[in-house]
Amino acid sequence: MRFVGDAGNETFEKLASMSVIANITVYLRTKYHLDGILLVNVVTIWFGTSNFAPLAGAFISDAYLGRFRTLLFASFASLLGMGVMTLTAAVPELRPPTCYKGSDCLQPEKWQLAVLFSGLGLLSIGAGGIRPCNIAFGVDQFDPTTEKGRRDVESFFDWYYLTFTIVLVIVFTVVVYIQSNISWVVGLAMPTAFIALSIIVFLLGTHIYNYIKPRGSVFTDLAKVTVAASRKRHVTPEQIREHKLYDPEESDPLVVKLPHTDGLLCLDKAAVIIDPSELDHECVAKNVWRLCSVQQVEQLKCFLRIIPVWGSGITCFTVMDQQSTFGVLQAMQMDRHITNSFEVPPGLMGVAPMITLSLWIIIYERLVIPTASKFGRSEVRISMRTKMVIGIVMSILCMLVSGTVEHRRRDLALKDHNSYVAPMSFAWLVPQLMLSGLTEAFMAIPMMEFLTMKLPESMRTIAGSIFFLGIAFANYISTSVVNTVQYVTKRDGGEAWLGGHDLNNNRLDYYYYIIALLGVINFIYFIAFAGRHVSHGNPAGKGEDSRA
Repeated sequence: MRFVGDAGNETFEKLASMSVIANITVYLRTKYHLDGILLVNVVTIWFGTSNFAPLAGAFISDAYLGRFRTLLFASFASLLGMGVMTLTAAVPELRPPTCYKGSDCLQPEKWQLAVLFSGLGLLSIGAGGIRPCNIAFGVDQFDPTTEKGRRDVESFFDWYYLTFTIVLVIVFTVVVYIQSNISWVVGLAMPTAFIALSIIVFLLGTHIYNYIKPRGSVFTDLAKVTVAASRKRHVTPEQIREHKLYDPEESDPLVVKLPHTDGLLCLDKAAVIIDPSELDHECVAKNVWRLCSVQQVEQLKCFLRIIPVWGSGITCFTVMDQQSTFGVLQAMQMDRHITNSFEVPPGLMGVAPMITLSLWIIIYERLVIPTASKFGRSEVRISMRTKMVIGIVMSILCMLVSGTVEHRRRDLALKDHNSYVAPMSFAWLVPQLMLSGLTEAFMAIPMMEFLTMKLPESMRTIAGSIFFLGIAFANYISTSVVNTVQYVTKRDGGEAWLGGHDLNNNRLDYYYYIIALLGVINFIYFIAFAGRHVSHGNPAGKGEDSRA
């Protein structure tokens, strides 16, 4: 099947990237001896860059390279990135000397960090090309206008999410265990080999793939509308109603034409034909940066209408971001023994949100919906707006619980003769990890659904990119908050809340409460403003969400 190579490419890219993401905090702490603030900054900035890169990847794919070549080049970038990461584990000279307990840990040299960052940077480039294009390229292999094509597309998504779940299970169990307990070299070399295999499988299908030529980036169209509307900023609403709008027939039969909508009248100025000389003898705009089509204007309207809701998800993503950094650092300073001889790797903590998310989906689809539907005339589902409100509440509870657990962990460690590892089981982290998983279930999934419903099919490639952009903003906000808290608390000789190698000397609990406060502000913002945009009519022409 055509999508086997494509799905395999995405699967192995996820296996490689997640194998680094799942344990990067532990790797940088144990092998590079990075302290709190620098460690968190490196991780969150890398996360942010990897999630911001798909926006650039979508632009390059749509405007220049096309999805196949973008995927191919990005796959090689991921392969090189994983190769560099494997070398950092295999070659001792690329890292600072091993640090034993009770000895001073030397910090890495600048050139050693440069090698490390080059590997992480190549992985970000790979993610930037693969994430926005892989699903879109897979859908390109089918004809959605036929019944068989629609069934094949549905099958493709089933296989995609199945393989993604399998990848997460493998990463957070087998790969993390190998990295932490057996060998970092083997744990990083395995996904490197898988990426090489995925490229081979991907190339085997080159003679049967459907290739869609680049049609130009939607981002360019959005920029054209902005420029054209600003050039005609003196046009009045009366002139807009009096003159004809430039509304040519869509030349691409695969692109669904968007109807003209009311609202955001200032953007309609870009499509107003004030002077007939703006058109040539074939009624085509002479200057596309001065006169845009209704289709282009409506695309920008769709984009702007999602911003308020999209922004409300950023704080929730910031909450989820804490568990992959500070949550892992907490686990490293707690008792992780299951038996006297078996100790749970800190990176394995990431499996708890995933299990919680999976269990909720199963319970919701197999228990909640059928049970609730028995009391109604039709299938009953939780509305998108309600899910998002629950997600925001879960994010607040996650930070409150995290702060409470950290306060208790720190107190026990200080009372136990200032022990580095607190006499407290890592199981106390499970509630906050579960709440993080529920935050993802009730906010991240509805957010992806919202973007898909509200954006037209012509913006398919960038829909996922915008989702990842929200995660990128969350990563950068997390970095900013960490550094701001560090600066403010350390100013005038004060005791810094964050920083250093030992969490017992920090006030991580206070930091968690600050993030919880941001969640409260986000809740007020959503209820008062953003939430009302969720149930509005869909400008992409895909229906409305009228559920309660």
